[in-house]
Amino acid sequence: MLEHSEYLDIFTSAERLHRKFLDVIQSELDALQYRDINNVRALILLNIGETEMTASDLLWRGCYLGSNVSYNLKKLTETGYVTQTRSSHDKRVIMVRNSAKGVALCKRLQAMNGRHIAELTTSGASTSFEDILTCRKTMRTLEGICHRAADIGGRSRVVVPEPVSQEPERLAA
Repeated sequence: MLEHSEYLDIFTSAERLHRKFLDVIQSELDALQYRDINNVRALILLNIGETEMTASDLLWRGCYLGSNVSYNLKKLTETGYVTQTRSSHDKRVIMVRNSAKGVALCKRLQAMNGRHIAELTTSGASTSFEDILTCRKTMRTLEGICHRAADIGGRSRVVVPEPVSQEPERLAA
């Protein structure tokens, strides 16, 4: 049976992993000599990718520890990485998209991710594609459990969108 300390360790490990991933992004930015963007904002670019979305969608797509997404979007716009427009359907809604500069950096960061994926699946890491999918599924299950546990009196304080139910792409793609 899972002990309380082991259960807690899952969540602290997830947070440490996220922070380490931000360190990896920062190292890549430093190596590429990007001085006008930080690791959290670069992660936002990665989550936007080549799509257009609302700022709210962006907030739910990623995890930005200790950050204000609106402020970071403002800074990304000021430095030319992101463009913001009003929705044609609802003028209150802001749509965000990576600019050409943002797409270029996003592609470099995706290449970094590709190198790490290749290392994970081909080195002696003894991690299979199925292991990674199982881990992802388990993390999503835990997210759902925590969401339901935070539901007070049948009214959720936070709306967490369901993950896109697509056939997972191969990691090396």
